[in-house]
Amino acid sequence: MEQADSVLRLDAQWIDYLLVAVYFVFVLGIGWAARRRVSSSIDYFLSGRGLPAWVTGLAFISANLGAVEIIGHSANGAMYGMQTMHYFWIGAVPAMIFLGIVMMPFYYGSKVRSVPEFMLRRFGPTSHLVNAISFALAQLLIAGVNLFLLAKVVESLLGWPLWVTLLVAAAIVLSYITLGGLSAAIYNEVLQFFVIVAAFVPLTVIGLNAVGGWSGLKERLGESHFQTWPASELSGFDNPALSAAGIVFGLGFVLSFGYWTTNFVEVQRSMAAESMSAARRTPIIGSFPKMLIPFVVVIPGMVAGAIVTPIANGSADPNDAVLYLMRDLLPNGLLGVAIAGLLAAFMAGMAANISAFNTVVSYDIWQTYIVKDRPDGYYLRVGRIATCAAAAIAVGTALIAAEFGNIMDYLQTLFGFFNAPLFATFLLGMFWRRMSPTAGWTGLVSGTLAAIVFWLFTVGENPTIELPGQGAAFIAAGVAFAVDIVVSVVVTQFTAPKPERELVGFVYGATPKERLRDPREAELPFYRRTIPLGIMGLGLVVALNLVFL
Repeated sequence: MEQADSVLRLDAQWIDYLLVAVYFVFVLGIGWAARRRVSSSIDYFLSGRGLPAWVTGLAFISANLGAVEIIGHSANGAMYGMQTMHYFWIGAVPAMIFLGIVMMPFYYGSKVRSVPEFMLRRFGPTSHLVNAISFALAQLLIAGVNLFLLAKVVESLLGWPLWVTLLVAAAIVLSYITLGGLSAAIYNEVLQFFVIVAAFVPLTVIGLNAVGGWSGLKERLGESHFQTWPASELSGFDNPALSAAGIVFGLGFVLSFGYWTTNFVEVQRSMAAESMSAARRTPIIGSFPKMLIPFVVVIPGMVAGAIVTPIANGSADPNDAVLYLMRDLLPNGLLGVAIAGLLAAFMAGMAANISAFNTVVSYDIWQTYIVKDRPDGYYLRVGRIATCAAAAIAVGTALIAAEFGNIMDYLQTLFGFFNAPLFATFLLGMFWRRMSPTAGWTGLVSGTLAAIVFWLFTVGENPTIELPGQGAAFIAAGVAFAVDIVVSVVVTQFTAPKPERELVGFVYGATPKERLRDPREAELPFYRRTIPLGIMGLGLVVALNLVFL
């Protein structure tokens, strides 16, 4: 593998470097322009809650369009083929629509500044602190993934040592977030979305042409790469029924809903919207491009698995599939656009992680538990310091990510640890008034520990149970979810709930319906209303699943 990596160099020329340089000028320029709009902490952390739905919707999906999408899913495309589509059409879109219709009214309507702050208001300080610390840790680990893969692109482009590229990449992302806060991150994410599309649509078209079209790709890869069910290669389960159940429940419900509905990286974009209606529509607007992204991410990975010899014979890291394809197929000029697209993807992911991290550290940890009742400018400075610290720590966590062969295995493991139990706590807490504050934190801790113990027995140094593929992450998430539910229900029977008056705005049944709606939405055309837009999204994703069954 080392030999394969050592020869992976992108033959960039002056035009490619020029295009990348122009892109970075725009990135830093947006950060500088956004700086003038930052006069308070709410401007820095939540863009003053003043952005239109189309901007937050594109930023919502672009924040996720990082290492997971480009490198992780192209690697999965090379390894598993069309089965990877499950991560999008089952493992993302339904949860995004659920977030917009069901959960955003509580997040936005309660005027909380972060997901952990919602935990504080619903369950109290212990649950809040557990969630804030676990979330901050997760963001540092995931930011390291984006930083590591960003550094690999720069390393392939310039031939610099990995540690140098890590530092340079971190400095670039740090500069525009420190300047302009969330506004800079969001407007850059909108720019990055269009750069990514401009880069990967031509790569997909040229790649398909190189293999003789769709039929030629089928001939080279074989039928197994085009069968979406029962997805045994992806899940690692030989039993078809068990494999399908793992995909639907483990990926489609626990991991997907856990990630999209409780992950503050995504929810933060909705919270920056100008109204409750715009906040609810944000993830639903994002779901439409989410359905189409796999066509320009997974298919290039499949093409690389068909025509790139080191990927096809297994001598190269599957995470390098897109880089090899760019090297072998793209002419100069277009190569520069593709490099800018990759850099945009990784910076979008890392910027999202860091902007969410600095909000939680500043509001939910520093202001709540360490230094209280200071002027707003003090917490703005704390946020900027937290941003610098996160970028520095991400350099270290990038080296952890480097140890995993398939980056998706690593990320799904992290989501199982942190997001799956949090989703269980949120689900019970939003719909069950009786659930007590003690049950909130004990269920959360128990679910996380259960997932870690399961992972140690299946993936650790000497696994007791060996599960190939990504089935271990699916089951770990299911275990975390189930343990959290059971512990929460049991503990609630022996502990006191919060008074009913403190649940208004946080629990269905305790909250007047008018508080969960934006009365101005009735004046909008039907296609701009939350529920009709969500129904359209669900209809389209069902159609895609049926077409590629």
